Amino acid sequence: MVLGLSSFTYGWGVGWEGFRPPILLDEKGLLERTARMGLRCLQLGDNLPVHLLDRERREYLRRTAVENNIRLELGAREMTPAHLELYVALAAYFQAPLLRFVIDGEGYTPGTDAILGMLNDVKPVLERRRIVLGIENHDRLKSRELASIIEATGSDYIGICLDCANSIGAGEGLEQVAGFLAPYTVNLHIKDFTVTRLSHKMGFIVEGAPFGKGLLDLDFLMDKVGRYGKCESAILEQWVPPEAAQEDSVLKEEAWAAEGIGRLKATRYFR
Repeated sequence: MVLGLSSFTYGWGVGWEGFRPPILLDEKGLLERTARMGLRCLQLGDNLPVHLLDRERREYLRRTAVENNIRLELGAREMTPAHLELYVALAAYFQAPLLRFVIDGEGYTPGTDAILGMLNDVKPVLERRRIVLGIENHDRLKSRELASIIEATGSDYIGICLDCANSIGAGEGLEQVAGFLAPYTVNLHIKDFTVTRLSHKMGFIVEGAPFGKGLLDLDFLMDKVGRYGKCESAILEQWVPPEAAQEDSVLKEEAWAAEGIGRLKATRYFR
């Protein structure tokens, strides 16, 4: 399985609406970090949407990924028919073998019938272009529902992007999520986290941790997913609790990323 970085490895560095660091980390910087860490995969998510890049930046991204033998993967959010069609075309342009999608968007939560309809409509294009679509488990849909949707498509080109922590928001732990979704997993988001009881004992705080210092059981996850042989890439993502100063948040996630990739490369799972 190939190990890689994501624009969500560096959420503070890439920035988001309401948080713009003095020097933004763009696709050029992410490609440089991928190569510097000796990795061969980079996934660009919806915090750095490639459909907003101008022609020159797109051409640079495609050319540089090829020159450095980096597997480029795309990611998007809000799976409407038009947005899905756009990103399938972009995946073809960038020679990206995997397209990861979060279904929901701001005020947009399609039902299972609508989701399945979109997937069945796009299935012939994915199969013709040999692009694998990975639907990410997120806060709303239960893992059982997602498994039923993927099973109903009946396509090897439609699967699951399994995130280790997202389904906490749907009230599900990793064992339950992997139990349903491992057979369909085509991409992993490795994200470590901690759960801490509040001092008044009435609730918990869930937040990110450097890989290897939280609750994530990587051996369990890799055993479950590895049985099916469908997952080709694993991406380090991070939930980095912010510091008081913007620059300190950026430096913190850089240190976490280097530490996490070092630990992951030392395991037996990645090439």
